[in-house]
Amino acid sequence: MVTNEYLRGVKCNELLPMPGKLWQRNYYEHIIRTEDELNRLREYIVNNPAQWAFDNENPDRFEQTDSICRGNVIDAF
Repeated sequence: MVTNEYLRGVKCNELLPMPGKLWQRNYYEHIIRTEDELNRLREYIVNNPAQWAFDNENPDRFEQTDSICRGNVIDAF
């Protein structure tokens, strides 16, 4: 249902098309077995949003790169 709604949104120009796959392949579940592992995962969850600026799937990252390439260095930062 989600895929169909997404495709409808793209066709109706309500959503931007995604560059790549819509769904993550090879997803697997993991059982947390120790307190240390739980704490590492908690830290990852808390700190992960700060990594978005460097993520290859972040469209803003490429806009910044484009600005730098056009010579608008101030606009990129």
